[in-house]
Amino acid sequence: MKGTQRPGGHRGRGAGRVLGLLPAMVAAIGLTSTAALAVPNHGATSTGPKPRALSPASAVAAMQPSWNLGNTLDAIPDETSWGNPPVTKALFDTIRAQGFHSVRIPVTWTGHQSPTAPYAIDATFMNRVKQVVDWALSDGLYVVVNVHHDSWQWISTMPTDHDNVLARFDAIWKQVAAEFRDSPQTLLFESINEPQFDDAGDAQGIRYLDELDTAFHGIVRGSGGNNATRLLMLPTLHCNAGQTYMDALVGGMKSLDDPNLVATVHYYGWYPFSVNVAGGTRFDATAQKDMSDTFTGIRDTLVTQGVPVYLGEYGLLQYPDHTHPSRVERGEALKYFEQLGHEARTAGVTTALWDPFSFLNRDTLRWRDPGLIAQIKSSWTTRSGTASSDRVFVPASSAITAKTLTLNPNGTSFKGLWQGGTRLAAGRDYTVSGNELTLTAAALTRLAGDRAYGTNATVEARFSRGLPWKIYVTTYETPVLSNATGTTGGLSIPARFRGDLLATMEATYADGSNAGQTGWTPYQEFNAAFSPDYPGNALLLTPDFLGALHDGAPATLTFHFWSGATVTYHVTRSGSSVTGTAS
Repeated sequence: MKGTQRPGGHRGRGAGRVLGLLPAMVAAIGLTSTAALAVPNHGATSTGPKPRALSPASAVAAMQPSWNLGNTLDAIPDETSWGNPPVTKALFDTIRAQGFHSVRIPVTWTGHQSPTAPYAIDATFMNRVKQVVDWALSDGLYVVVNVHHDSWQWISTMPTDHDNVLARFDAIWKQVAAEFRDSPQTLLFESINEPQFDDAGDAQGIRYLDELDTAFHGIVRGSGGNNATRLLMLPTLHCNAGQTYMDALVGGMKSLDDPNLVATVHYYGWYPFSVNVAGGTRFDATAQKDMSDTFTGIRDTLVTQGVPVYLGEYGLLQYPDHTHPSRVERGEALKYFEQLGHEARTAGVTTALWDPFSFLNRDTLRWRDPGLIAQIKSSWTTRSGTASSDRVFVPASSAITAKTLTLNPNGTSFKGLWQGGTRLAAGRDYTVSGNELTLTAAALTRLAGDRAYGTNATVEARFSRGLPWKIYVTTYETPVLSNATGTTGGLSIPARFRGDLLATMEATYADGSNAGQTGWTPYQEFNAAFSPDYPGNALLLTPDFLGALHDGAPATLTFHFWSGATVTYHVTRSGSSVTGTAS
């Protein structure tokens, strides 16, 4: 991803079960090369891997699942600059114990390299990279090392500074190749992360990338030692899995005529859903199709043509983020990760979860959301049933009525509902008609208890395999907003959420045109334009949103909540002053 601090995070699971998928994954990849690689014994101790020979396709399959050491050695300017503590050996011990078989270690060299010839890399930094890589290798993990945020810091200027960029890029790989020439072949090199070139169209960008990859390939192969046959990863332009980019990569690989090459792309989902903009609140049919089409394209263009594929980063662009209110509703995120694991397994693609710090707490070495990681882990080996929502909302004061959810069995069979260890009674507590699950009024009344605002009970829909789907019985009343005054530096609207949760905000002017900084849609971006402050009983409008409002033109805001409730609010900017009025 691009070179600013990314919130978010990722990862988790089981060694033996994943290795059991190897024959199927290798068959799906279909590579016939007999080139052998040293592959770690996943039962190895910290004394180091015990190699055995695998083909490139088998080696990439054995790397599943993978995890990214994000926002660390790629952080700018230094390892701890983006909020993570220094890497320790214990971190890789944890990752290995959690069932990961490989790690990607992004490295940004820019601030640790002379910007002019001979472009020397600082010895202290190189030694630190080597130390971190060796810790991971000693745990029996495959390791990927790359050139990361350099892609946008200076490599992107190649159209206007061609010779200097190429010379500096070459210098990095000459030094890295020399440092690691004798490292085991369980270390892989990735030429460049998310390559991009200023003011260059796709055709020109592809030519620049091909030039860099050709140089990278020649330098590494010519450096001798284990680099002569080391697996090398080549990206598509932007690491985008679009057809044009993958076709170009296939052509570039054919020209290099080297069996020890791996393709790498990234996937962060359908953009409106990934960041919650343009009304993309749900993992709906459009988001699902984007995912399935992407993996079908990867399979048909690369995997079935004998090219091993490493999904070097995946996740959602703005989820999870423990430092801000969640943009993506948790149940929708669970559905996303559940399907992604299935699509990757079906396509024969090895997946590397992007984790800048939001999945694994690097201070405690514990997962921030164990349930989310459990879903990701489960997706590595099987499917899980889900439903149209993970919440059933009931009113705080009016009569409770039956509520219906649509089950998504995903090839499993529905087995019933449980509350803890107690099985709910079919017919009395719930009914099922096809995939329509209805909780009865009587059951919801009992589960809601005293109907205090918020979640009053949790029930589980259990299926024949995979994880159960949790359903939170939540009591609410329509939220209430109050008048407010502020400046374009930010407006805090007093809010009583009353058990409800914010989904999105729609902003328009009286003539029907869109209001706010995201002018192509009335539905503004969560946390970028607006943000709920549940503990502070406030709803915040950001400086970016307020600064984009037309001076003197009242904007009508419609806040959409997960219960289905909507609340209308009016905001007027007058110079740097802002007034908010409840309807």
